[in-house]
Amino acid sequence: MIGVANLQAAAGEFRLRDVSFTVPTGAWGVVIGPAGSGKTTLLESIAGVVSPLAGVVTIGARDVTRAPVNERRVGLVYQHAYLFPHLSVRDNVAYGASSPSVVAAVIAALAIDPLGARDVASLSGGERQLVALARALAQEPEVLLLDEPFSALDPKRRSITRRVVRDWHRARETTVLQVTHDFAEAGLLGDVTVLLDGGRVLQAGPSAEVFRRPVTPYVAEFLGAENVLSGAVVGDTVVEGAPRAVEFHCGPLAFVAISDAPVGACHAVIRGEEVILSRAAQSSSARNSFAGTVTEVALYGAYARVTVAVQGVPLVALLTLPSLRDLALEPGAAVHASFKAFAVHLC
Repeated sequence: MIGVANLQAAAGEFRLRDVSFTVPTGAWGVVIGPAGSGKTTLLESIAGVVSPLAGVVTIGARDVTRAPVNERRVGLVYQHAYLFPHLSVRDNVAYGASSPSVVAAVIAALAIDPLGARDVASLSGGERQLVALARALAQEPEVLLLDEPFSALDPKRRSITRRVVRDWHRARETTVLQVTHDFAEAGLLGDVTVLLDGGRVLQAGPSAEVFRRPVTPYVAEFLGAENVLSGAVVGDTVVEGAPRAVEFHCGPLAFVAISDAPVGACHAVIRGEEVILSRAAQSSSARNSFAGTVTEVALYGAYARVTVAVQGVPLVALLTLPSLRDLALEPGAAVHASFKAFAVHLC
């Protein structure tokens, strides 16, 4: 378990302020935030590289706030690896390792045996990251702190390495906290997400909750929500089976949300994958359904981002490329956009 309570720390002029969150034992936490938000300083404070000015850092049941680095049982992997330049690859991995058998196992798992005798100065950026990961895993730490550990790897090797580290973490019930800029990676790996900005936690909790129920419009936009609509709750309405439903207006567009938000100004957040497009009106359980016109189709790898004008309000849907082809969508096409009342988050 990693526990951080009211943590304050400094790195030059920068300050972490009142940072609090928990990553349960054996869970994988991710820290996301813009550049300069304090992500690396946070990891260094947990590892003991940076001494906190105030607050408490807990690892397992131990208060390690003032404990030296070597007593924390923490492995820290920096984005730029920081290998020992005077040691070979194999000797870097073996440094501080729990046993020779673990060294052999992690070298095999990460497929870096061909690098074993090489000087670390001859390694590429991706190879250096693999060796740094191997060195940290070979120590069998209680807590593993990862600062953009896969950023220098090509997509195929990144996917393989993530799976290896994830399997290692699960087999040993290691608690992990990873810094990443990749939201897909955060969603894939993270049990807990911490959003950091300006040295403060904007939101922390189970990853599904953070991504689907952002606490502010800023958080929603930062996390990549495709639809963040400014408007107001105008009153209650009735949806069978829901504890409370409200009517939300964004300009001329009115729709229903399941929410306990009070009457008044707020924002509606609807993720693009929740917006369903069809060429004709569909009979479905979606409470909100509108006729509109496609204004833009943008391709992103295996997905398409389709913008639809609905009563003058742009709504964005995310579709797979086969769905895009089946619907024959292009600018000017008439479509129907629908989404469930439960898909609307008000903040």
